[in-house]
Amino acid sequence: MKYDICIVGSGAGAGPIIYELSKAGYKVLVLEKGPWLKTADFSKDEMTATRRDAYIPNLKDERHVVEKKNASGQWRARSTYESGGDLWNGNCVGGSSNFMSAYFHRLKPKDFKLASTYGPIKGANIVDWPISYDDLEPYYTKVEEVIGVSGKVVPHKHLEPRSTPDFPHPPLATNIVAKWFVEGGKKEGFNIVPAARGIISEPKDNRKACYHSNYCGSFGCSSDAKASSRAALINQALATGNCEVRPDSKVFLLETNDAKKITKAWFYNQEDKKESVEAALFVVACQAVETARLLLMSKGPQFPNGLANNNNQVGKNLLFAGGGGGSGYIRFDELTEEDRKQFDIPLTFVNQALHDFYEIEDKSLGGTVKGGTIDFLIEHSNPMPKAMRSKYKNGTLLYGSELKENLKDYFTNQKRVRFEVFCDWLPNDDCHVSLDDEVTDKWGDPVGRVKINSHNQNVKVGKFLADQAVKVMQNIGAKKITQSITANPPTNLMAGGCRFGNDPSTSVLDANCKAHEVDNLYVTDGSFMPTGGSVPYTFTIYANSFRVADKILERLKKN
Repeated sequence: MKYDICIVGSGAGAGPIIYELSKAGYKVLVLEKGPWLKTADFSKDEMTATRRDAYIPNLKDERHVVEKKNASGQWRARSTYESGGDLWNGNCVGGSSNFMSAYFHRLKPKDFKLASTYGPIKGANIVDWPISYDDLEPYYTKVEEVIGVSGKVVPHKHLEPRSTPDFPHPPLATNIVAKWFVEGGKKEGFNIVPAARGIISEPKDNRKACYHSNYCGSFGCSSDAKASSRAALINQALATGNCEVRPDSKVFLLETNDAKKITKAWFYNQEDKKESVEAALFVVACQAVETARLLLMSKGPQFPNGLANNNNQVGKNLLFAGGGGGSGYIRFDELTEEDRKQFDIPLTFVNQALHDFYEIEDKSLGGTVKGGTIDFLIEHSNPMPKAMRSKYKNGTLLYGSELKENLKDYFTNQKRVRFEVFCDWLPNDDCHVSLDDEVTDKWGDPVGRVKINSHNQNVKVGKFLADQAVKVMQNIGAKKITQSITANPPTNLMAGGCRFGNDPSTSVLDANCKAHEVDNLYVTDGSFMPTGGSVPYTFTIYANSFRVADKILERLKKN
């Protein structure tokens, strides 16, 4: 059977394409490398979700090679199987959107014009986007309506223009500490406002409202309230009868003909046997590292360096997220009895953010520079990290009765409050994806080699933002406040590697995310982003995928 469109991957970049084309009556095939986990398969078992890595591949079978600078400034490469770290974020139908925290901040208009607004930065490959905020705004609105976003719009000086006055679903219930953060910000003249979440606060379609399990980020949602690609989009696409999903199908080659068009997608099926499918159009959305890896592996007479890579741009300008976080502790014995009761209830949503410093004017940073976002949180209910942190006291590893007392104190006499900082990860020549020359996966294919280097500006801006967050933490009475802003990126947020642009010599994709060199190839995960902005990427990936879906539909209707 020849399909109208074959989509490789099923996460946030794939879901809107699957949804829109299936609804429009086109035959859609989804090839997903991971298993097909359903809602009933997601439990709140902290051992399964956070200690045993149940939702990602076994690193013995599928690993990456990560190249970083050591303490001496020398580049060193190490397999993730050796290091124990990994670059996987969710390997199943719906991808990492199943496990996201779902903080849904829009990019601001200036994010689309970083180069022309703030000028060049030495050592950073920043460019303007080929589209504007106005081009994407209707699709942010569409994401809010179709997949369901909860929140409340409150004016602030960097509030982006909106075509609707508010979010379609009311805010989720929050812990009393949310009010404390707002008041703590006011003492500094800060305007801390509600943060939207891609989690529904009331039933929608066949999905139940959030029931506040307090096991959210890193966990699959057992009520489908979280707006994963699987729950919000793919399930509805399947109901049309036009969508077929094949799990456990690892694509390793996109075959092309002399006309530089893809004719087949080759994959290993559930029996690890090679199989191929044909389609008129192909979409790749495997998350940034794996998308670049697939294109680089897809070599042929027309593309000796990899598919759509005759300009050697595939894999270049990989993005993570700049910033970091910090935390402190609020002791119960320093609260009133009423405040303690409200603070100690098992309700971990805070959903408050500070955007005042999305643009910063500071001489030490070079004048007017791009800043970022600060989100305020409470420690996750998951007891495992709490127990791990209780192993030490004043730098000493505890045993026996001392450990028991420290555990009891941690769990019964205090709560950890947190902040997360997001700022631009500036693209640079030393942050990219290639194929490793020696290490292969269980199928014998070369694994992705990921070189990671952070620009100094990432850390400078991140530390400035963290200093502002610490002021708020102090104002709410937090003690033992620490911050961690480093050049080591959070690997759950990645983009770039196939940036879009108008110049075929410096970009992989055009403004509609179609490959410059391959007429029937689109890339719709975060790979398209030339710069990442200062917010988590998922909301923008969803919005852009809906935009590209419209472009593909326009094309198909003309044929």
